[in-house]
Amino acid sequence: MTTTAPTVVAINAGSSSLKCALFTTETEPRPLARETLDGAASSCIPRLLAWIDQHTQAVSVSAIGHRIVHGGPEYRDPQRLTPAVLETLRRLIPFAPNHLPDEIALVEAIDRHRPGVSQIACFDTAFHADLPEVARRLPIPASYDAQGVCRYGFHGLSYAFLLHELERVAGPDAAAGRIVLAHLGNGSSLAAVRRGRSVDTTMAFTPIGGVVMSTRSGDLDPGVVTYLARSERLSADQVEELLSHRAGLLGISGTSGDMRTLLTREAADASCRLAVAAYAYGIKKAIGALTAALGGLDTLVFSGGIGEHVPEVRARICDGLTFLGIELDPVRNGTNAPIISLSAARAVVRVIATDEELMIARAVHRVLDAS
Repeated sequence: MTTTAPTVVAINAGSSSLKCALFTTETEPRPLARETLDGAASSCIPRLLAWIDQHTQAVSVSAIGHRIVHGGPEYRDPQRLTPAVLETLRRLIPFAPNHLPDEIALVEAIDRHRPGVSQIACFDTAFHADLPEVARRLPIPASYDAQGVCRYGFHGLSYAFLLHELERVAGPDAAAGRIVLAHLGNGSSLAAVRRGRSVDTTMAFTPIGGVVMSTRSGDLDPGVVTYLARSERLSADQVEELLSHRAGLLGISGTSGDMRTLLTREAADASCRLAVAAYAYGIKKAIGALTAALGGLDTLVFSGGIGEHVPEVRARICDGLTFLGIELDPVRNGTNAPIISLSAARAVVRVIATDEELMIARAVHRVLDAS
């Protein structure tokens, strides 16, 4: 560490790992250090605090920014994590019971460890805050909609970065076009973006919905949920645990929710083969649906752990989508090139590495600059 300038710590607690990064405090933050800690957020707290101490011995910390998965109907913009904001997040726990408790625990642990350092929440739902009413509203009685039960959408920090990066590499016309963004990892979702605005997305009220994921079911017939609850005498919490941690690719394969493991085993294991096929098939359908919502497709962007690094899955997803203008170049796709579509294809297919931590650092700087 050579800088003595103020810094920002960005914390991105995911479903199976926690990413932390140290940035300079400026309009376009520069990364100084990064780390990925495996495990649930709550189990990473001691290692995270040790990492922060190790990397900030010679620098001052202006603030610590957090990716918070759910802002509910209350929050669109980044917020200082005051006691009042934390209390609101506690009330929102039923909206995201698999994420918010761990994220709140992180904030509280850091506050005890570094009292007086500002902490700022950056909400993953904010990117979708202006969804059209036809996409936002769920087909349930208005009384539930009034309580905030609607489509929120997630992976917003990733989508905001991808849109910003698309404008940087392809220009403002491309960023204003008809775009499908595919964030594919342990948690996977897709979003339709037109003129820089989210017009629809696969996840809805919680990050469990949408396409099939590593251990999350994705969309289900509601009757399946009530059947499981009745037949197995499951509580609401038990149903949530089943659909969040024992479903998805793990549920189909019976052995693993990890895509690379499934690809290794699929030749000899029909259940693994089906899991991979179901994943590609579901995303293929989502691309078609979102393209219909956009009225056409100009750009498809793959990102996330699977989207950035697994050419075989991208190829299976795009197979048969020529009618949408999607045609992959096998050589480009095989090398994870920035553009993986054929030069003559109507739709440009790109691979862009996402950077949610950088988006957190940028948001923190804006909050500090406005103070």
